[in-house]
Amino acid sequence: MIGKILENIEGRFYVDTHCINCSLCPEIASQIFATNHEKGYEYVKRQPCNEAELKLVAEAMTLCPASAIRDNG
Repeated sequence: MIGKILENIEGRFYVDTHCINCSLCPEIASQIFATNHEKGYEYVKRQPCNEAELKLVAEAMTLCPASAIRDNG
């Protein structure tokens, strides 16, 4: 079943279970995304709080090979 990874912090953006653990999103926005190495996925550790961070999240969403980064806002 596809769903929201539970480790995501509450808020507009999240990573879902389509994540393939490519580590691209934390490479693009390390202040927003983190990796759970044990379980093999990325998640949102902090929501973006300014325009520059929103642009980084948008870039990560565009480049995500699994389309696993979601915007519920």
